[in-house]
Amino acid sequence: MFSTMDSAPASYTDTHRPAPAVQISGAAVVYDGEELFSSLDLTLEAGRITCLLGPSGVGKSTLLRFIAGLAEDASGTVTLSDGSATAPKLAYMAQHDLLLPWLSARDNVVLGARLRGETADKARAEALLQELDLADATALRPDKLSGGMRQRVALARTLYEDRPVVLMDEPFSSLDAVTRHSLQALAAEWLRGRTVLLVTHDPLEALRLGQRILLLAGKPAKLREVAPPAGPPPRDLQAVGMGEAHAALMASLQAAKAAR
Repeated sequence: MFSTMDSAPASYTDTHRPAPAVQISGAAVVYDGEELFSSLDLTLEAGRITCLLGPSGVGKSTLLRFIAGLAEDASGTVTLSDGSATAPKLAYMAQHDLLLPWLSARDNVVLGARLRGETADKARAEALLQELDLADATALRPDKLSGGMRQRVALARTLYEDRPVVLMDEPFSSLDAVTRHSLQALAAEWLRGRTVLLVTHDPLEALRLGQRILLLAGKPAKLREVAPPAGPPPRDLQAVGMGEAHAALMASLQAAKAAR
């Protein structure tokens, strides 16, 4: 279905400076009069994929928006370990695809470059769409695409930005099981060496991709760490010990939901 690469893509540190760690300090957000979290501290480890789970409505997406500088009624700081400004180093894939309806799939992928007044690399955009099995859809507008296709275009747009820090809000949630499995494997390779925070409701996805797994729960919400399985992502969900890891993570999620 998806193209298979003759060799794994170069890691971010092979062709770029190492990705920085991200330090979130004293994060506090109030939404609709309710304090979602307060005095929340978190370090996203450099060059690693961190998966974030938790009950619906606890503030996972809000935490991503806070890091991206998009949260309202917020306080706290976000800094990078290399001392650089956050915005130019960050790519953000929202929960909804946010494709512009009057642009083709290819032009949606290069939208960021166009808005910055840069020359868009349409050949690279088309190559990304081809990797995502969208070679025949590059000229189609969003209303001609299925929900899963639109989400793949949004993923291509995020990857096109080629940023060292990547925030992803349920990037595979609209995909069927087979497509989701294939894209998880591709994303694990594409994101290698980047500092990633990936929000998911799927514990198996977290076990497959997360080099670090965090739970957000409570009112106001607090973070708790869960030990990830051994080995680099993407992990084999049929591997020895994965069943036990899934059972333990499910128990933690159930406890987190009960604590709300």
